[in-house]
Formats: sequence, C-alpha cells, structure tokens
Amino acid sequence: MPSLEEQIRELEEEIKKTPYNKATQHHIGKLKAKIARLKGEAEKRAAKSGGAKGYSVRKSGNASVAIVGLPSVGKSTLLNSLTEAKSEVAHYHFTTLSVVPGLMEYRGAKIQLLDLPGLIKGAAKGRGRGKEILSVVRSSDLIILLLDVFELNIEVMISELRAAGVRLDERPADISISRTDRGGIVVNSTVRQTHLNEELVKDILKEYGIINANVVLREDVTDDQLIDHITGNRVYIPSLTIINKIDISDPGYLKKIKLRMQPYNPILISAEKEIALEGLRERIYTTLSFIRIYLRPRGGEADYVEPLIVRRGATVRDVCDILHRDFNRRFRFANVWGKSARFPGQIVGRRHLLQDEDVLTIITRS
Repeated sequence: MPSLEEQIRELEEEIKKTPYNKATQHHIGKLKAKIARLKGEAEKRAAKSGGAKGYSVRKSGNASVAIVGLPSVGKSTLLNSLTEAKSEVAHYHFTTLSVVPGLMEYRGAKIQLLDLPGLIKGAAKGRGRGKEILSVVRSSDLIILLLDVFELNIEVMISELRAAGVRLDERPADISISRTDRGGIVVNSTVRQTHLNEELVKDILKEYGIINANVVLREDVTDDQLIDHITGNRVYIPSLTIINKIDISDPGYLKKIKLRMQPYNPILISAEKEIALEGLRERIYTTLSFIRIYLRPRGGEADYVEPLIVRRGATVRDVCDILHRDFNRRFRFANVWGKSARFPGQIVGRRHLLQDEDVLTIITRS
C-alpha cells in the first residue's frame, strides 16, 4: 500500500492534470479534501514519532512580528535597523541559524521582531528546518514578507506559508457545523453559493467521517474555506510585503517593480541605508491594530504619558487580565470616558468593548 506521502503526491498530480471548470469542480473539491485529511494524518504521525526539535521563542511586548524571507534578503539588517538587537549580518546564505528576537518601541507599543532563518522551497515539508521556522511564524501576530529588490519571488513564500496552514490577510469563513446523532447531513445557506453545491458540501464532510450534521453557510464559501473550517488548525495572520535594497537600484527599475508588485501593496525600503524605515514602523503599528487606553485611578487623574497598549477588539475583561490576575475575580464595575462611552464616566461591565484613547477606571472589591 502506498505511504501517506505517496498518496498525497498522486492526488496533487491528479489535480494538476485536471482542468478546472464547472464539470470538474466537484471532483477537484473532493481531491482537495482527501489531500488535507491525509496531510493531517501525516502530521499526527510525525508528532507521535517525536518530529524535529523546534525553535524556542519567548514572546514579549504587545505583539510579535515574524520577518520571513528567502536567504540573504536582509532580514538581519532590517532587525538591527529597527531594534537594538544585534543579529549577525553577512553576504552569504543561511547566516541566521536560529531565531533572533529584537524589540521595537513605537508610539508607546513594544513590538517584538523575530529574525528567522531563510525560508526555502519545500520548507513546509521540512526542508531547511522549514517546519521549525513555520511553527514560529504561525504564533506571530504579523508577518513581514521581505524581498530583495532583484529577487521578487514572493510566490514561493506564500505557497510555503499556505502549505503550513497560514492564511495571509484572510479571515475564517462564517460557517457553522453542528454534529448530530442522526438525520444525515443537512445543509442550509443564508446567501447564494457560487462555489459549492449541497452534494459537494456533503462529500467533503464525509471525507472527514462526518455523516450526521447541520451545516449553515452564512457567506459565499469556497471548497478551500470549508476544508479549512473542518480541519480547524489554520491561522489567519495579516502581512506586509517589503522590498529591500532599493539603494542599489535605479528609479526606472523601481517604477517597474512597483507596477509588477502592485497587488501586494509593497513598501520599498533600504534596511542598510535606513531609507523609509519610519514609514515602515508606522505601517507595522497600524497593521497590528493597536489602541491606547489611558488608566485613571479612582479619584485621580488619567495617565496620558504611558498608555496601556492593547489590540483593537479588547474589552474591559482583557485589560483586567493584563493588569493583575485578581482583577477579574474582584471586579465590581468600570467607568469609561471616550469614544466607546455613551456619556462621560459611563458605568460598564467586563464585556464592554474599548476604543482608541478611552480613559478607564476599574473598581474592584477590597
């Protein structure tokens, strides 16, 4: 019997040979589901056998940013230019053999940057310690795709990240699957489906051993999105595309690559000459969706000098978790001034959603 890897290769070759159209859509969708299931089995077996030793990275700061790039694109130089870290820099491949962290402070936020070894083709299958590198990337809050101005092969990185379950600049599809004891698979959709039909949804679920379930699709879903939802081990991370070493190029060539790379909205910099790095810092900060919360002690004045930095979508509960582990247990109520308050000093509970530059007072039991 063929090994899991051989089965996966055969199925991938079949997809490559099959032209995609309405007639083949169902067949390709089933093949994708089978590949995803087999890959999941292979990963579980590798984990049981011990697998490769991963990189150990202690997260610090308000967010973590992974610098991903092919070998020798300037990752270490960028880290050194943006932080106080001293990552070894040399003009040959694979200088960085481990993860080197650095801390960038900007607008009150402390942002951890991670200089990773070069990502190469086949990384998702373990080539060049790729699995260890990608495990660090999966736990980051933002991914920087760093390119050399003369080597713009971004597709390799995106492909390897996707194979490792990383979904760049996407969000999970609005799908609900509730398993039942009987009744088969019932599919309901609140919008018109242009990619999937009921039969394909059922076949994909059956590939994963799901034979009784209620499925609700609340948006137009693709087969890949449905498979991602069932698999459940995907991560959805924002990204920035950065083109480095513009100091060794000419304006005419830069104009051409801007046009070519337009879909990725690239930021053009020189890490070595520190060109356009301030704009990059701002893009990192805004992409991470930070908000500033000014804490005000009861009966005192708000601290506008050192705000608490949290991510957009944070609640009063999240702030309590950051401040002290007992704050949620002893919480009584909070007062809020600012954009999220209906009126100054509004009394709110732990579920209250905060906004940028809110002033917050937390009242706890003694």
